[in-house]
Amino acid sequence: EPIPMATEEELPQRPPPLIEIGPDFLGTGNIPDGFELPTGAVWTPALWVYGSYRTAVQTYNPGGPGDPDTTTEWANRLDLFGNLQLTGTERLLIGISPLRDEGEFSGYTFSPDGQDGWDNEFNANITTLFFEGEIGEIFPELDPGDSGIFDLGFSVGRQPLFFQEGMLIDDTTDAVALTRDTVIIPGLTVDTRITALWGWSEVNRDDNDEDDDAQLFGLFTEGDWGNHTVQFDAAYVDSDDDGLNLGAASTQRLAIFGKTVNSSFRINQSWALDDETQEVSTGTLLFAELNVTPYGTNNVLYTNAFWGIDEFSSASRDETAGGPLGRTGILFSAVGLGEYGSALSNRPDNVVGAAIGYQMFWNDERTQVILETGGQLGTRDTTRDEAAVGARFQQAIGDRFVLRLDGFVSAEESGDAGYGARTEFVTQF
Repeated sequence: EPIPMATEEELPQRPPPLIEIGPDFLGTGNIPDGFELPTGAVWTPALWVYGSYRTAVQTYNPGGPGDPDTTTEWANRLDLFGNLQLTGTERLLIGISPLRDEGEFSGYTFSPDGQDGWDNEFNANITTLFFEGEIGEIFPELDPGDSGIFDLGFSVGRQPLFFQEGMLIDDTTDAVALTRDTVIIPGLTVDTRITALWGWSEVNRDDNDEDDDAQLFGLFTEGDWGNHTVQFDAAYVDSDDDGLNLGAASTQRLAIFGKTVNSSFRINQSWALDDETQEVSTGTLLFAELNVTPYGTNNVLYTNAFWGIDEFSSASRDETAGGPLGRTGILFSAVGLGEYGSALSNRPDNVVGAAIGYQMFWNDERTQVILETGGQLGTRDTTRDEAAVGARFQQAIGDRFVLRLDGFVSAEESGDAGYGARTEFVTQF
């Protein structure tokens, strides 16, 4: 029998954004009449201001040879966004991060000696500013029969880019993109998306530093082929040191020993078309993800593995994004706040490695714990073997707050052990 729909009184109360002018975000009730443009489009403007504030006290020592310093700090990050929603497909988004300047954050450094003191990175730089929409919705008279020929999405401005789960591109770039969605190839694909992109500024290279001369060109596709979601992506960076990247991926559910396993397999290739530098190099990254929900639970058991052949480099990476291996697990990922680094190197230069973790949920998923172990082996004498164990605890508090605790211990084949611990408080508004 059908389950009756919940009434408005039975649903949890909607926490509104910081500022809400016009129609409510995820609100109920009638849609306003709006106004009609000369093109025939009808806009119902709404302004929503929202964001997040992160504050953390953390200590970090990467370990290894050379007796590295321990960094202990209080770091802060504030991300504010203003979203001018015009229709379901058209909007203007502006964002600032007033406590962060590139890869530096406001706060206080306690150690090491000589670097202690206040860190003031306050600024009014615009970190996000783009408009996106659909040509067929802005100019409905171009296709009165709604055949879909003008169902072309576009975006222009400073916008986040994320392809191949961040291995190919993970950056915010001044770019213009044109997307054709719902492309159906009879007998082959159900739905395919094709995006062409040109980024003319704010392009960071694989070393997480901005290249003032770089321009990014990309062609990105994603489609449902049978039971698989398949991606084929290409990116070219034109600069003093040119680079070419290709990526392919397949995501699907597999039946293994009678159990449904979620899986994803990726191969990414980079070529340095001129000299190999810290910005661009030649290499291959093979990546596999498997996860399953154990019977009788809502928990997740996962294992992710990689093989870096030579020195793969991403086409574009943000200052706080870390390296391409961040997807492997919490031991490899960058926290994006302060000088706290990853437990294990997230650079895929001549290494093979994996992470195995278990994510547990309680209290209607308001409490979660991740336990993870991982490591990597160098395939050449220039790369070191390393391993680590780590944990993460997260607790939702009310509707807008999250308490997060992280910790790890790592070891290398030579040098001292590494360690890290942090307490973070997140406010969503």
